Amino acid sequence: MKIKKLLAMALVGAVTASALAGCSGNTKTSGEKVYKIGICQLVQHDALDAATKGFQDKLTELLGEGNVEFDMQNAAGDSATCSTIVNQFVSAGDDLIFANATASLQAASSATADIPVVGTSITDYATALDIDEWTGTTGRNITGTSDLAPLAEQAAMFKELLPDAKNIGLIYCSSEPNSKYQVDIVSEELKTLGYETAMYPFADSNDVSAVVTTACDTSDALYIPTDNTAAANTEIIANIANPAKIPVIAGEEGICKGCGIATLSISYKSIGEVAAQMAYEILVNGADPAAMEIKYAENLTKKYVASRAENLEITIPEGYEELVIE
Repeated sequence: MKIKKLLAMALVGAVTASALAGCSGNTKTSGEKVYKIGICQLVQHDALDAATKGFQDKLTELLGEGNVEFDMQNAAGDSATCSTIVNQFVSAGDDLIFANATASLQAASSATADIPVVGTSITDYATALDIDEWTGTTGRNITGTSDLAPLAEQAAMFKELLPDAKNIGLIYCSSEPNSKYQVDIVSEELKTLGYETAMYPFADSNDVSAVVTTACDTSDALYIPTDNTAAANTEIIANIANPAKIPVIAGEEGICKGCGIATLSISYKSIGEVAAQMAYEILVNGADPAAMEIKYAENLTKKYVASRAENLEITIPEGYEELVIE
């Protein structure tokens, strides 16, 4: 009789433990693979931070808590450091590399042709990877999401907000090829709208102050694309442009918060989340990154900074959402 009771109690305990395990959500079980993901982010600023967080949170949700380990590394804006970081991921045999920003993607492309690479915050993959005939896929171990916004629509914002301006200065980092890609297109769009344009490139953070000062002296307004060096130096830009009463239209929300009056912006968190879904398909379902089409942001929103618009006496038309600066 005692033996029967003990067996019954053991069975109840086993069932209870099984039920508790079933209620615990997506948690790691014995023998289940733990995926190692190397993250190389070019520099710390709001846009790239949001993309990385979106990627980590979404991939953890998809794979399950405990089933993924992230090695998050920040290159502090240095392309050579990107290469060092990515080579470490390759040596460690990581399952996938998440490359946040163009320099990170280029470093990953040079470091490995075998480990899958998912990029984000890349404006144009063909430019970043030097691909001549673009078909929508890289044909390599690389795929990801783009932060390209409709550049013609960004240029049109100058007509909406600054119809009396004549000279537009375009500020960008010359070492970021995707920034050059954007300003070339926006410059042509502005010319068709009747504006005169001038390029004001800076090599790195050390040149930002001098270049912006020159641009403000010779321009009625400024355009800044989705540029990582500019994004990391918005305080410097604001301290020059705002007192000079030179309005800045920005390519993304983070730059606009720091120094702009308006933007047509994507959600960087969203493109990070989409990149995570692509990574999941590669890791779990065996999708081939070479054949996965690059995905683009959706649901773009026109936003403005009320305090700067008011200070510059700029009337904001309908269809713009106020961008709150915390």
